[in-house]
Amino acid sequence: MRNSSTAMAIGLGAALLLTACSSQQIYDSGQAWQRNECQKLGDKAERDRCLASNQDSFETYRKKSESTRKD
Repeated sequence: MRNSSTAMAIGLGAALLLTACSSQQIYDSGQAWQRNECQKLGDKAERDRCLASNQDSFETYRKKSESTRKD
């Protein structure tokens, strides 16, 4: 029974690590897409505003997201 519990704990840990990695990869891909869309804007001021709104790191995004869920 102990081997079964250990295997389950290892599997759960691996699943959590994969999920975190995937979430960051998805976020990074979305950020790259948004920056690309910003670059398409013709007006420099509008493009700069767009790029400035796309500056949060994944960690900052995650913290904001967690604090929103708690409220």
